[in-house]
Amino acid sequence: MARPSPDLPALMGESPAFQAMLEHVSKAAPLDKPTLVIGERGTGKELVAARLHYLSRRWDRAFVKLNCGALAESLLESELFGHEAGAFTGAVRRHVGRFELADDGTLFLDEIANAPPAVQEKMLRVIEYGEFERVGGSQTLATDVRLIGATNADLPALAAEGKFRADLLDRLSFDVITIPPLRARREDIPLLAEHFAVAMARELGRPYFPGFTDRALAQLLAHPWPGNVRELKNTVERTVYRSERPDRPVDAVVLDPFASPWRPAPPVPSSPPVPASGPAPPEPGSFPDAVRAFEIGLLKGALERNQFNQKRAAADLGLRYHQFRGHLRKYGLSEDRSS
Repeated sequence: MARPSPDLPALMGESPAFQAMLEHVSKAAPLDKPTLVIGERGTGKELVAARLHYLSRRWDRAFVKLNCGALAESLLESELFGHEAGAFTGAVRRHVGRFELADDGTLFLDEIANAPPAVQEKMLRVIEYGEFERVGGSQTLATDVRLIGATNADLPALAAEGKFRADLLDRLSFDVITIPPLRARREDIPLLAEHFAVAMARELGRPYFPGFTDRALAQLLAHPWPGNVRELKNTVERTVYRSERPDRPVDAVVLDPFASPWRPAPPVPSSPPVPASGPAPPEPGSFPDAVRAFEIGLLKGALERNQFNQKRAAADLGLRYHQFRGHLRKYGLSEDRSS
């Protein structure tokens, strides 16, 4: 096999789960077979795909990428297979698609689960026969492409539901590489955090990064990291640039960039103004009392739903604030927070 490219992407980690995944990549890379890379958002699926390419015999050929979830069906088909001039409105010249551009190289299709059925059908033909036609064309073109797909979806479940072609899944899944989430490799968090922090300090023109205190490391290790390595990178870089004393170790991590005393309150869920039980039906001759009880029930219910915030309670009932205040005074509820 040809020597690896000097552009081999760095994938950092010493945990057993991560090292096992890297070993899987090294075994699969030399094979000219379709491969799926599965992982949650932010785990580094594109880096794994690039590693598969640069450890293969195709390392010095094109590594072409396309996000299947970013384009409408017609545009995705054109981007993948190309189109001829006049194929559709606006197609003033021939367009070479990604399968042609990736000939003798690797094509990486991110979010492949979002490819629509018509595109999946044409994709299956390319994988099986190495042939396709441009949109609006009749000439059959040949291509030699190693296809790598990536997704965070459960493709077998989608295939069972008829939302992804089972025959395409069979061809794509010669091998499947699943990236462990960051929460499954917590021993790698200090290593990654230090790496990102040093790089950010260098970007800011600082002479060095003084490290993290035990308290900051405890914060990093305790966080669930739903956004995985990407979230960790953003968090560490944000923390380093916000640090007021760059010469001292970081003691607190900025996990939530939205945290602020002036953060807008979440919208209050709308609910029927009438209590679930509803007012008791009026007794004969007690219509004024029934109206009074009904209005008091509405006012109290709105106050309780809105934690006794009178402005929100007024909006809940479709009243202006001064109207709402007038009704409270009318029934002596202005100071009543106990019921």
